[in-house]
Amino acid sequence: MSSDLTTGPVPAHLRRQAIPMGLGLIAIISFDAVDLFFVSRLGDLPLAAISFCFPVLWLLTSVIIGFEAGAASTISRAVGRNDQLSARRQTTDTAALAGLVVAALCLGGLFTISPVFGLLGATPEVMPFVQDYMEVWYWSAPVSAVTWICLASMRARGNTMLEGKIIIIAAAVNAILDPIMIFGLFGFPRLEIAGAAWATLTANVLILLGALTYLHFSLHIFATPFTHIRNVMDSWGRMLHVGLPAMLTNAIVPLANGIIVAMLATYGVDEVAGFGIAIRIEPIALIAFYAMSAITSPFMGQNIAAHKFGRLDEARRAIGRFAIVYGLILSVALAVLAAPLAALFSDTESIQTVAVEYLWIMVISYAGYGVVMSMCAGFNGIGDPLPGVAISVSRAFVVFLPLAFVGQMIIGMNGIFVAAAISNLVLGLAAYTWFGRHIRRDKANYVAQAQT
Repeated sequence: MSSDLTTGPVPAHLRRQAIPMGLGLIAIISFDAVDLFFVSRLGDLPLAAISFCFPVLWLLTSVIIGFEAGAASTISRAVGRNDQLSARRQTTDTAALAGLVVAALCLGGLFTISPVFGLLGATPEVMPFVQDYMEVWYWSAPVSAVTWICLASMRARGNTMLEGKIIIIAAAVNAILDPIMIFGLFGFPRLEIAGAAWATLTANVLILLGALTYLHFSLHIFATPFTHIRNVMDSWGRMLHVGLPAMLTNAIVPLANGIIVAMLATYGVDEVAGFGIAIRIEPIALIAFYAMSAITSPFMGQNIAAHKFGRLDEARRAIGRFAIVYGLILSVALAVLAAPLAALFSDTESIQTVAVEYLWIMVISYAGYGVVMSMCAGFNGIGDPLPGVAISVSRAFVVFLPLAFVGQMIIGMNGIFVAAAISNLVLGLAAYTWFGRHIRRDKANYVAQAQT
């Protein structure tokens, strides 16, 4: 059920954990890519509506990722201490809290669709499509929250193979249901853009029921929900110590994208649709970085609990080398593939042009972004999430936002994308350096305490 990450070759551990995680993430990212592909068959307005939805979808996803980060950090450190009872308690309590909080947020979202998306620049002709999609999608987020906490608890134990399999099944179910519900195949009603959200909701519910059954009856990863409230509050407190800053860290990305959407909306609907296509292609290209950051937190958590500081720094160096090599590979691949990939989602030339120019500009900075993701996950893993918050806030608001306004005035629309690329490179270097210094400081403190 679990794997000890505190012994054995570091690169081999990272590789063995990242590969199944990467395959699973390819599948989960395909959720959105498949939705976007089929919705694009409905026309440019539904495609633009999906693009306006992305910042809100990612904002809620960031909340879920925050809970997931808190769970992975606390559970992995409990495993590193060989405290299985605490690991089970943390799994149960975090899943319950995540489901309740996300459900409350989504309930609020259902009543604020028009004002929220109006602020993002959604035009009157696009708003009905936004409403059709979000009125269904909001119900899927609490289900997704509980599922991801359960999967994060397995990753914290060093088991990414099971997580990858569950995600792949979920993506397959979504891919099958999408055309059926969107276009009304096999006797189903034609739901159009709402059908994409219904497919996601149905897939999430089915996977949650299956995952809960297997994890409880076969792997016994949950503690009893009937315990003293002090135990639950203690569990929540330890998780939120990492989870709340992680939510803020991850929320920065959709907030920044929301700003970009609002800036692009001044140019027109096609520009927003092109950006929406690009940021759906981008996660597929970055899948290896997402996988690496996902397994970085459990690795760092287990090893910091075992006081294996040398392994922490060795992992940092391995991640840095991988980011550079993979970033170079992406530069070559997207130089060739950006145009044909954009053409899959739209026949409109102006939409394709925005998507391609974004990818060509951003690809030079993806190595830096990969380092930012992994180092922020590393800080979460060792139980000190505030540096990750500082890195993400600096990347979005201290570096990107001022550069975006200047770049837009000087270059035009592409100046916004250039600003984002510069932000990735600057903060990638800062994050790599900061994490190294943090490890050396923790090691010195531990040695000093051992000598007293």
